[in-house]
Formats: sequence, C-alpha cells, structure tokens
Amino acid sequence: MRTNPWMRRLLADAGPDTPSPADVPPLFREVVEEGWSTTGSGARVLAALRPERDGFHSDRLAEETTVDGRGMTDLDLPVGPAAVDERARVLLRRCLAYSAACLRAARDRFGDDAVRAYVSLSFGGLDEDLLTASVTFCTPLPDVLPHIAALERVRDAAVAELSVHDCSDREGPWRG
Repeated sequence: MRTNPWMRRLLADAGPDTPSPADVPPLFREVVEEGWSTTGSGARVLAALRPERDGFHSDRLAEETTVDGRGMTDLDLPVGPAAVDERARVLLRRCLAYSAACLRAARDRFGDDAVRAYVSLSFGGLDEDLLTASVTFCTPLPDVLPHIAALERVRDAAVAELSVHDCSDREGPWRG
C-alpha cells in the first residue's frame, strides 16, 4: 500500500475495526457482483461500468481510469464542519471495502494481482468544504506514466494506492 501523509493519518484514526462487505453501498455491491471484463484495447474494466460502446482513449490506462472511476456514495452522511471526521470515517470504510471486493474479483477473473485501486478523499462542493471520496481502478503499464505520479507528495487529497495483497481473506476484507 502506498499512501500520502493525509491518508496515513486517516487510516491511523480509523481504529482497529476493519471494513466489511456490509460497508459497500448497495449500488457498488451490484458493480462488484457483475465482475470484470476486457475491452478491445485490453483495458480491464468493471463490467457494470463499461459503456455500451468502447470509446476513444489515449491509452489503456486512461480507458481504465475513465470507465472504472466513481465517486463514493455520501448523500446519507451529515454535512458541515462538525461532520468532517464522521464523513471521513464512513467514506474511508466504504472505499476500502469496495476496493477490497473489486480487487479480489479482478484477481479471480484475470488470474494475477496487476489491478490497483486508488482511493482518494478530498474537499469539494461549492465552497470546497464538503469532504468527498472516489475510487478508481487501473493496471500499471511499463510504457505509460503511473495514474498518480509522486503519490506520496499529493497535498490536496488523501490518497492510497492498493493492491489485492493489501486485502486479507482471513481477517476480514482489509489489512490495516
């Protein structure tokens, strides 16, 4: 697992409880259940998120991040300055549980551990005061720049790059 300082703090503050499959919101569970597919260019994409027709992308990495990236459900969470810690805790649990489920499904489908999940939490909204989260998946390629270069130096978001090896099958869905 690669993280930047803000994400390391969030993970440390999350406590000992590991996220569980119950933390994955229902719409995201449906995505996990549909599994993975491969496009004509060889991109590995979540089948439920794949458009009816493959689009034009500059490279396979761009196709994967475009198709597989989604904001995490947060409409049921409180808003405002007093709610930041609660939002962070719940959003992080949701993102980690969803990532673990998708990474396991990718390993099972493709027979390798190449797919990576990128979890990010950042402030957005009209006044940049609403903590939001997103998850995307991609397969690093030797001839293409990484999805997030210098991830450890990102300052405007909490970011983690995760592999299936960060998931634990025996102790719940996640290794902290």
